[in-house]
Amino acid sequence: MGFEELLDKVGGFGPFQLRNVVLLALPRVLLPLHFLLPIFLTAVPAHRCALPGAPANFSHQDAWLKAHLPQEPDGTLSSCLRFARPQALPNTTLWGMGQSPGESEGKPSTVPCSQGWEYDHSEFSSTIVTEWDLVCEQKGLNRATSTFFFAGVLVGAVAFGYLSDRFGRRRLLLVAYVSALVLGLVSAASVSYVMFAITRTLTGSALAGFTIIVMPLELEWLDVEHRTVAGVLSSTFWTGGVMLLALVGYLIRDWRWLLLAVTLPCAPGILSLWWVPESARWLLTQGRVEEAHKYLLRCARLNGRPVGEDGLSLQALSKVAAGERAVRRPSYLDLFRTPRLRHISLCCMAVWFGVNFSYYGLSLDVSGLGLNVYQTQLLFGAVELPAKLFVYLSVRHAGRRLTQTGTLLGTALALGFGLLVSSERKSWSTALAVMGKGFSEAAFTTAYLFTSELYPTVLRQTGMGLTALVGRLGGSLAPLAALLDGVWLPLPRLAYGGIALLAACTALLLPETRQAQLPETIEDVERKSAPSSLQEEEMPMKQVQN
Repeated sequence: MGFEELLDKVGGFGPFQLRNVVLLALPRVLLPLHFLLPIFLTAVPAHRCALPGAPANFSHQDAWLKAHLPQEPDGTLSSCLRFARPQALPNTTLWGMGQSPGESEGKPSTVPCSQGWEYDHSEFSSTIVTEWDLVCEQKGLNRATSTFFFAGVLVGAVAFGYLSDRFGRRRLLLVAYVSALVLGLVSAASVSYVMFAITRTLTGSALAGFTIIVMPLELEWLDVEHRTVAGVLSSTFWTGGVMLLALVGYLIRDWRWLLLAVTLPCAPGILSLWWVPESARWLLTQGRVEEAHKYLLRCARLNGRPVGEDGLSLQALSKVAAGERAVRRPSYLDLFRTPRLRHISLCCMAVWFGVNFSYYGLSLDVSGLGLNVYQTQLLFGAVELPAKLFVYLSVRHAGRRLTQTGTLLGTALALGFGLLVSSERKSWSTALAVMGKGFSEAAFTTAYLFTSELYPTVLRQTGMGLTALVGRLGGSLAPLAALLDGVWLPLPRLAYGGIALLAACTALLLPETRQAQLPETIEDVERKSAPSSLQEEEMPMKQVQN
């Protein structure tokens, strides 16, 4: 008897599993609040050089600013430079200098803002940009904060994937909650940019535990029939977090209080772990039969299944776990030891890189759409709801592989067509950006479900950790790719679309998992999860054996 038969006895989908989904909803809501927080945290308000001695009469300010600040080619005043000496304007004489227009000859010299900057606080009362003047020569540091954060997520994904396979999902989820709470509070109290960058990097490492643990912890309690429903339902909590971020960002305009607001919910999350069950499937792979027995009986009781201790005896569980006790502790090398698992791992790494790179490239770029940052964020969140519905229908009928390929291809096409639309047609640009965001979210949702089903139980967390590592590498590079607009304005979007297209082609090489049982051992993967081409190679061998 395998674990699927055990799960069928106690109920593979019922009140126990629904309670589990609800209890694990909080980390799913918290993830977008932190991952997309740079939209507000690192927002760059309108700014100009600080100029002491501005006239009190507002009617004279425009002329006075034009005398002190050079103009950009588009006619706006420079944000990073000022004239070395005030310039005279036609029909004016500079205040206190007695200089007429004819006295200013040649191209005036400019200098950087030596006395800091003045910012427009109409939209944001405070961001890390206004806090530490991360503009002009320092704007790279502003972009780098997102890269530091996702680099932390990258490292955390490796650590949590490996440790949760060794020490259990529930215990490492507690570590993630406590670490995220403490580091988030320290980040909000940062007194320097260096302190903020370090604490945000460590916060990213802690939050990686949510991305690695939550999905497998849900799937390992679900039967095959309801995995898709629960996976898509659970991912809607991410969408709720995206839209909630728009509301929280609108209500809280100071970056310290905003960071505090998205961090404090970790406290009730810690308390909720009292009711979150450990994965019985994982416990059996570790030979911890009595603990698995306790959770399975609890599952049967909540689901209303009349299974007594005799019907679910320790002896029966011991037989299920017997084949797993000899399995040694997992390592990342195990993902590459056998040919089919190696094939799956390499393809998943490429897919996850493309999914993350395109998703965060689109999500963090909310400018140039003719809407303010709050409206754009809300719209980007709302479009994820129909994207979830599309994934739910598509993975059930078209399968995981074609859904993954199609959503990545849709992302690439939306980005490609967006490059062909004139910047003056804001409505078309907005529509294509929203379509691209919807497809990229659909690709992200499919990737979590698809990857969880490809890896065996003994290596599922390790495999998710590896793919998330590569994915977060893509996420960390996405903000830096935005700096390519200094080379050529369309280059960032061209990069996002090109990588998504390559990931779509790679997804076609993965095996289909629709209506398949979750593999429990490496042997299950080698036997059942081979791509069609590899299965064809085995046919002559099977014929010889027959």
